[in-house]
Amino acid sequence: MVTHHPDTRLLNEFASGSLPLAQSVAISVHLHFCDHCKRQVKALQDMGAQMFDTLEPASVDDALLDSVLDHLDDEAPLTYQSKAADVDSDESPVLVQRLMNGDYQDLKWSRINKALQIARLRTGDPEHEFALYHIKAGGSIPLHSHKGTELTLVLEGSFSDEEGVYQQGDFLMRDAEDQHTPTASKTADCICIGVLDAPIRFKPWNYRLLNPFLQLQAS
Repeated sequence: MVTHHPDTRLLNEFASGSLPLAQSVAISVHLHFCDHCKRQVKALQDMGAQMFDTLEPASVDDALLDSVLDHLDDEAPLTYQSKAADVDSDESPVLVQRLMNGDYQDLKWSRINKALQIARLRTGDPEHEFALYHIKAGGSIPLHSHKGTELTLVLEGSFSDEEGVYQQGDFLMRDAEDQHTPTASKTADCICIGVLDAPIRFKPWNYRLLNPFLQLQAS
């Protein structure tokens, strides 16, 4: 059962389509596990649609309209697109569908230590790193702090930290004031999504040497 959810601000930005792409992927996958948040997003979308319907039509400059029409056939890069516009649809972007299906065994995993591997994925978001973290049963990500915001979503297994225990589908956000030591349960490996807008900083002395080399890998 999902017990940890995105806050109202994140859900509202997701529903309006204004949330950054990498964070939107994490929210989309959370909605796959969480009917509660799915209903909230649907309600926010309905509210936004009702507000939009009450707006008075605005005139559009003819030159601007001609410019828009001239570019409708231009090619655009294929990137992740938020499904916030239709949360009840069974269709999902390829990346979201892959994560929901657990299809990530063939990814390129980088080993950090005996307990942790990381696979970074492309979302088309130039400001946020999007990665999968594979923590072996009983293993931990070393104690670390955050220079920015870290969103985490559990895909498989579970982990705990100083604040609680997180199961499949649980969503949590950490900011620059937080530090923690995510530790997988002793009975199963844990795989989770991590979305960063700034590098983390390790606290143990034997990992601090890595800090100068930790760079955000957004794409």
